[in-house]
Amino acid sequence: MTDTLTIRRPDDWHLHFRDGDIMRGVVPYTARQFARAIVMPNLTPPVTTAALAAEYRDRINEAVPQGVKFTPLMTCYLTDTTDPDDLARGFADGVFTAAKLYPANATTNSAHGVSDVAKLYPVLKQMETDGIVLCIHGEVTDHDIDVFDREAEFIERYMRSIVRDFPQLKIIFEHITTADAVKFVEQSSPNIAATITPQHLHINRNAMLVGGIQPHNYCLPVAKRELHRLALRKAATSGSPKFFLGTDSAPHLRGDKENDCGCAGIFGAPYALESYCTVFDEEDALEHFEAFASLNGPAFYGLPANEETITLDRAEVAVPEELDLAGQTIVPWHGGQTIGWRIAG
Repeated sequence: MTDTLTIRRPDDWHLHFRDGDIMRGVVPYTARQFARAIVMPNLTPPVTTAALAAEYRDRINEAVPQGVKFTPLMTCYLTDTTDPDDLARGFADGVFTAAKLYPANATTNSAHGVSDVAKLYPVLKQMETDGIVLCIHGEVTDHDIDVFDREAEFIERYMRSIVRDFPQLKIIFEHITTADAVKFVEQSSPNIAATITPQHLHINRNAMLVGGIQPHNYCLPVAKRELHRLALRKAATSGSPKFFLGTDSAPHLRGDKENDCGCAGIFGAPYALESYCTVFDEEDALEHFEAFASLNGPAFYGLPANEETITLDRAEVAVPEELDLAGQTIVPWHGGQTIGWRIAG
């Protein structure tokens, strides 16, 4: 049995920092363990131009603790009116690393998202030409589609046609939650990959609904049936280069989660690496953990793997029930629970 695991320092290929006091409070949790992170652009207003992204990057860098090496990788929030030239210039200038497609109203602060994927085709063509990675929140938002079916419906309605029409475009199916998405990614070309969150590896939809409404287990896309959780665990721990780490850490203050219309999002950053490592240990797949956490993501984005290393030890870690954030409280993922690994040092 392995009790100590040393891997290259990992990256988080999908997370939310928010902005202002919240952002300044959450950045250190990510920077303590990850060298880089793909930062989602769904602020209010959204990060739709290279200029806005550069300003946001500066604010994030100011929040990184002194002496800590961390690089935020910025994304462009795509809309029906995105300027392909501005996106291309932002990528060429090193401001944008990727662009994010949110279907309108799919998740938090996504009201300005894409209303019709066809309107985005000129932008996707530019991205394919320039080698810009497309990150997709893959859910339809029609009111007549069951919330548990939205990911599978998106695959049939949009994802297959995007992949067909732009065969050279590199696409990341973000925070996948279903066996349908796993199968789609596995059967697609090497240009198609996916991120998987810790929460979707640990819980199924019972965690939201059994014993009363559990708001701190509510995120979008929502957790699905157990068969889907098991498919995700198999994919993540398989060693396949198509799957890699993306926490989708999405901070909301406790009061914004525990009310009559609680926000969607799980704050996974504080114990993210420990949470993932626990899953790989349970699946007897620790030999694949470095690939999932530290190698597959950089390879897909065409970036070098980090040279620094990080060590985890097998140990029982009691996760606090809540943390202070900007003078208020926030509940971390695994809050009040015990997990089986810790970051050494």
